Amino acid sequence: MSRPFLDRYFQLSEHRTTVRTEILAGLVTFVTMAYIIVVNPAILEAAGIPFGPSMVATIISAAFGTLVMGFYAKRPFAIAPYMGENAFVAYTVVGVLGYSWQTALGAVFIGGVLFTILTLSGARAAMSRAIPLNLKASFAAGIGLFITFIGLVNANIVVPGVPGAPLHVGNLTDKAVLLTMGGILLISLFLIRRVKGSLLLGIIITALVGFAIGVGQVPSQVVSMPPSLAPIFLQLDITGALTWGFFAVILTMFTMDFLDTIGSLIGVSARAGFLDEEGNLPDIGKPMLADSLATIVASALGTTTTGTFIESAAGVEEGGRTGLTAVVVGLLFLLGLFFAPFLSAIPAAATAPALIIVGAFMLSPIAKIDFSDYSEVIPAFGVIVLMSFTFNIGVGLCGGFVLYPLCKVFAGKARTVQPAAWILFALCLLFFIFYPY
Repeated sequence: MSRPFLDRYFQLSEHRTTVRTEILAGLVTFVTMAYIIVVNPAILEAAGIPFGPSMVATIISAAFGTLVMGFYAKRPFAIAPYMGENAFVAYTVVGVLGYSWQTALGAVFIGGVLFTILTLSGARAAMSRAIPLNLKASFAAGIGLFITFIGLVNANIVVPGVPGAPLHVGNLTDKAVLLTMGGILLISLFLIRRVKGSLLLGIIITALVGFAIGVGQVPSQVVSMPPSLAPIFLQLDITGALTWGFFAVILTMFTMDFLDTIGSLIGVSARAGFLDEEGNLPDIGKPMLADSLATIVASALGTTTTGTFIESAAGVEEGGRTGLTAVVVGLLFLLGLFFAPFLSAIPAAATAPALIIVGAFMLSPIAKIDFSDYSEVIPAFGVIVLMSFTFNIGVGLCGGFVLYPLCKVFAGKARTVQPAAWILFALCLLFFIFYPY
C-alpha cells in the first residue's frame, strides 16, 4: 500500500500523524502486550487446554480483532484475550466449579453473540454515553494505576507479602529488579529529552542488557512452525453453557467483558484526546463491534474472551492516532505465529518499565473530576482504588456504577441519573451478588 493511500484511508493528515509514527506506535503496543502470546496459553493450560494450540488461538484471535479494529473502526487500539477472564475460566470455572473448558468456551461464544446484538442495536453505545464525565475521568486514572501495578508486579518490584501486609517491596538487589529500575530511568531520560520512540528504544536497550547479564536467555530457536489448532478448534460446548446452573458464570463473564471494554476504550481514548466535550468517544460502536466479533472468533478458535488491551496506551503515548497503528499490531501478531520462541524470550523486566511509566501518563484526566462534589468524588474514588487494589478492571468499574446512583440519591439528585445508568447499576449489582467468589 502506498503512502498516499494510507494517508487517505486512515486520515493521517487530519490526525497530525505520519506513517512512520503509526508504525512505531504499533511496534510499541505489540512489544508491551506480546507477553499474552505465552501467558494466555500458560494460564489456560491449567484448564486442560493444550499449550501449543492455545498459543495459536491466542495469536489468530488477537490478529483478527486488531485488524478489524484497524481497518473498520480505524482506531489505534489492539485486541487480544483478556487477562482476568482467562484466569477466571481456568481457576474458577474449571478448577473450582468443575465445568469443562469446552463449556466455558460455549459461554464465551454466547457472550460474544450478546455483545454483537447489543452493539448493532446501539445499546452498548447508549450505556457508554450514560456514564458521567467524572466517572469516565476516573477510568483513565484507575487504568493508569492498574497498568503501573502490572509493571511493578511483573518486575518483582512489588511482591506478595504476609497477613497484615499483603504487599511487600521486592529484592532491590536482584539483577532483574535492578534492570527494570534502570529501564525506568532510561525511558525517563529519553522522554525528558524528547527522544522519538522513547518507549520502544527503552524496551529494546533494556532487553539487550538483560540478555547480556543473564536476565532472560537468548532463544536457541528464533523461528518455528506453529502447532496445529485441530485439538481445540470448534470444540466449544454451547448447549452445556445454556443451563440455569451456568447462569452465574455467563453473567460474570458478560459483565467483566462488557465493562472492561468500556473502561479500556474510554480510558485510552481520554489519553489520546479522542473524547468529545461530554467525555464520549465518537462512533464507539465500531471498536465495540470489533471487540464482540473477535470474542466470537476466539471461542471458535479455542480461547477466551477478547477485548481492547490497556497496553494500547503505550502506542498512543508514542503518537499512534489511527487504525494504521492497529493494523501494524495485527500484522505483527501474525508474524508471531512463526517467531513465538523469540518473543517469549523477551524478559518481563524489559517491558515492565514502559508499563510503569505509561501509567503515569494516564493520570492527567483525574484533574477533570469535580472534587467539590462528594457525590461525584466517591464513585470516582471507588473506581480507582478497586481497579488497582483488586487487580481487576471489571470490579472497579462495577463498584463505580453501583456507587454513582446511590450517591446521587443521597445528595437529592436522583433525577440527574440517566435511565441507562440505572441499568448499569442493576447489572453490576447482579455481578456482585452472583459472582462465584
